[in-house]
Amino acid sequence: MKIGIIGTGNIGGTLARRFRQLGHEVSIANSRGPESLAELAKETGAHAVTVEQAARGKDVVVVTIPQKNVPSLPSGLFAAVPEEVVVVDTGNYYPQQRDGKIAAIEDGATESRWVANALGRPVVKAFNNIQAKHLLEHGHPAGSDQRIALPVAGDDRAAKATVMRLVDELGFDPVDAGTIDDSWRQQPGTPVYGTDLDTDGVRAALAAAVQERKPEWRAE
Repeated sequence: MKIGIIGTGNIGGTLARRFRQLGHEVSIANSRGPESLAELAKETGAHAVTVEQAARGKDVVVVTIPQKNVPSLPSGLFAAVPEEVVVVDTGNYYPQQRDGKIAAIEDGATESRWVANALGRPVVKAFNNIQAKHLLEHGHPAGSDQRIALPVAGDDRAAKATVMRLVDELGFDPVDAGTIDDSWRQQPGTPVYGTDLDTDGVRAALAAAVQERKPEWRAE
């Protein structure tokens, strides 16, 4: 599979490493340009490219950048990208810790719905509730009783199924977490966030989530 990864922080770098280990063709990009990614490209065998190139000719494009930087991506980045290309959002809104105030989210927009609107493209929400180190090191073969489960939310069934297959390949049990407007159940501050639960645990945690944001996850 051809996978583009926009953003090479903790999660983006980890996904680049793991997808390459699985044999996928991976292109990586960030805001500083391909030259800044020479070391990661050499380590992983991924192709260091521009942001625009990371979105072209791919089966899956992962957007894994700070929430506040999403509107700064090149205008029309996905305008010419075929509809069947799956776009994954791994991001979280950290108003006090990093992003500052994003009014639409503060007013109740689901984080990934806001991202989709900013990109002008439907997204699948995944890989946002697990620590990067655990994503790198804690995958296990299918059927293992040590498997961690990860929630995956999205509106398009085929796109969501593609991401769930990738989650399984990485060594985790994918859990269908509903539509993109249901993805608030896996945002920061919810019971599933930052946990390493099994499938039953993830389903129970999603069901137990309360939509009102806790004070530490609000800008004000």
